Amino acid sequence: MVRSMQTILSGWGNFPKQTGHVYRPEKYKELQEILRLRNQSNFISRGAGRSYGDNALNEENGVILHTRLNRFLSFDKQTHVLECEAGVTFGEIIECFLPHGYLPPVTPGTKYVTIGGAISNDVHGKNHHKDGSFSNHILDFKLLVASGEFLTCSREENQELFWATVGGIGLTGIILSARIKLMRVESAFIEVDYKKASNLDETIVLLSETAGEYQYSVAWIDCLSRDRSMGRSVLMLGNHVMQNELDGKVEPFSSKRKRNVNIPFHFPSFGLNPYSMKGFNSLYYHRFKDGFREVADYDSFFYPLDRLLNWNRLYGKAGFIQYQVVFPMETASKGLAVLLQKLTQAGVASFLAVLKTLGEKSGGLLSFPREGYTLALDIPLKGGTETLGFIRNLDQVVFTHGGVLYLAKDSIISPDLFAHMYPDLPKFREIKDKIDPCCLFSSSMARRLKIVGNLE
Repeated sequence: MVRSMQTILSGWGNFPKQTGHVYRPEKYKELQEILRLRNQSNFISRGAGRSYGDNALNEENGVILHTRLNRFLSFDKQTHVLECEAGVTFGEIIECFLPHGYLPPVTPGTKYVTIGGAISNDVHGKNHHKDGSFSNHILDFKLLVASGEFLTCSREENQELFWATVGGIGLTGIILSARIKLMRVESAFIEVDYKKASNLDETIVLLSETAGEYQYSVAWIDCLSRDRSMGRSVLMLGNHVMQNELDGKVEPFSSKRKRNVNIPFHFPSFGLNPYSMKGFNSLYYHRFKDGFREVADYDSFFYPLDRLLNWNRLYGKAGFIQYQVVFPMETASKGLAVLLQKLTQAGVASFLAVLKTLGEKSGGLLSFPREGYTLALDIPLKGGTETLGFIRNLDQVVFTHGGVLYLAKDSIISPDLFAHMYPDLPKFREIKDKIDPCCLFSSSMARRLKIVGNLE
């Protein structure tokens, strides 16, 4: 019998913190037993805990950890297709397969994300404008549903359930394993061009003009700059380095492992403030020369924050919200300008603010990525209810300009705004009710946003 342990959990933003009954199964039979016994009213899966808000929390109910369900199952060298369990992380795939010339085709900003979490949130990366979101590269996955059945879901088989599960934040069942087509690469290096933009409009123009030239594209934004400099940025544009482009003395997959730095405790709340962040932003902006080019290893380019273990502690015990929005192309310039104006007027300091171009939306009913520009920034919660009120005002700006908020980062949006932003919600509920009529799979987010029907 698999026993549970009552544990206080949070997302990566350390807000909110809730108690859940945590299970840590090692075999599929144990998963089935947990669902059959129903010692909790409902359950949600949890991978590495890298979602920021409450979509992997389930207050006073069941939380199923996948940390021991992380085995590689097969790999086909001819097709480059990897089959692995949902608890496998991007970091584990990279460690095993990069020396042989393979990388995940899409990766978020941290490698400490599980495959199950990547599917449930339909994650995207710096190459969405070229290669789409993670779901574009999934062949199929196996899902344990409320009835106890194991279903294979793909674009051809159980198609509706496939697109409800992609981006469906774990509410259709438990993802057991997936088959993913890996990307062939000739080296572990990225050639990066740095371009500087003096304001938001110039940033958007540069992102648009360079979209066809680079596979990877992201802009660091100074969200505290004002007036004519508002939205000034440093663009980091990259392509994979071919073996014949490397120095002959460099091994193509010899990327040096850098020493990680652990943040051992929560920083005091006054550590990050508008003054310290304004100084940091100024130094960062002037650090790079326009037109500078370098060859960076994959770790430095894709996962710069992963070197700071427990970097979320920088924001103090109160935690933070990583606020991510996508605006459609036609309203992006205005919507982003209003958001940045509100941030600078309020003196809200964000340690990290990045802007990316997104391409076409996948078929995921609750998937976030869609064509437009997406801004992600960190908002410290040291102001308590006052800060939450400020964020809710930002939500209204997003709604007014046709934007959408990312469920992997959210913890406070209202059910009404959520329903407006995700018009496929009724279709998702219809599929959810059909496959899980007793609502065996639920979460704190699902109840807060009323995704699961009439539950409070």
